[in-house]
Amino acid sequence: MWSNFFASIAGAFMYFATLTEVPILQGLIGSGMGKGPALALLLAGPALSLPNMLVIRSIMGNRKTIAFICLVVILSTVVGWIYGSIF
Repeated sequence: MWSNFFASIAGAFMYFATLTEVPILQGLIGSGMGKGPALALLLAGPALSLPNMLVIRSIMGNRKTIAFICLVVILSTVVGWIYGSIF
């Protein structure tokens, strides 16, 4: 569970270009990363990034931005954990 949570947090603050996330994850999986944390990182990465958070905050405000960030991190953690448990 903690590795999925860490991967979700890392994915939320990383900025991935559109087609670079798959080779990055392929390298991480090749280095020993589990499939669950890899999915958590892949889900949180495109949904959030630091520039994205700043833009959302300026449009929607602090409370809604924090709620959005928490939802993305928690849900990607749970989905990664479930996927890692099954596969």
